[in-house]
Amino acid sequence: MTALFIFIFLGLFSPGPNVIMLTASGANFGMRKTLPHLFGVVLGVGIIGGVTGLGLGTILQAAPQLEFALKLIASGWILWMAFALLRSAKHHTPESEKPFTFAQAVLFQWVNPKVWAVAIAGAAYVTHLAPNSQAITLGLAFSGINLGVCLFWTYSGDLLSRLLKTDEAWFVFRIVMAVLLAATILLILG
Repeated sequence: MTALFIFIFLGLFSPGPNVIMLTASGANFGMRKTLPHLFGVVLGVGIIGGVTGLGLGTILQAAPQLEFALKLIASGWILWMAFALLRSAKHHTPESEKPFTFAQAVLFQWVNPKVWAVAIAGAAYVTHLAPNSQAITLGLAFSGINLGVCLFWTYSGDLLSRLLKTDEAWFVFRIVMAVLLAATILLILG
C-alpha cells in the first residue's frame, strides 16, 4: 500500500488543472472562499478513484472514442477557465467573479484526464483485491491524499497573494497561471 500512496501523492501533487486552479483560486479569493472548490476536488477525485476500482477505468481504456471525447471536453473547459483568468487582470476581484462551487469542482473531475490517468494507473496497485475493496481502497486513498495536496496548493496561493501588491503583479500572476492552465492541454492531448 505504501507504493500506492506514494504514486497517488506524486500523481496528484504534480502540476495539472486542479493544482493550478486551486493555487489561482487561493490567491484570488483566499483560503476560506476556496474551500468549497477544494472539497469538491477532494470528493470528485475520490469518486473517480472508487469507480475506477469498480471497472470504469477498464471501460475507458477499451473505448478510445469515449476517452478522446473526455479529452476534448476537458480541453475546452480548461481553455475557458484560462481565458477567464486572463480577463481578470486587476488586483481587486470584481463581485461577478467567484471561485468554483463545490458541485462545479466535483463535476470537473469527470472530464479531468489527469485524474483518470492517475486513477487507472493506481488501480494496478490493488488488483489483488476484490472489486468492492479496490473501489473503497482507491476512493479513500485518493480523497485522503488529495485533501493534503489541495490544502497545500490552495494555501500556497493564499500566501502568494500577500506578495502580489500591485495591479501589475496580479496581472503577471494571472497571465502565468492562465498559460500554465492552458499548457495542461498539451499533457491531456499528448
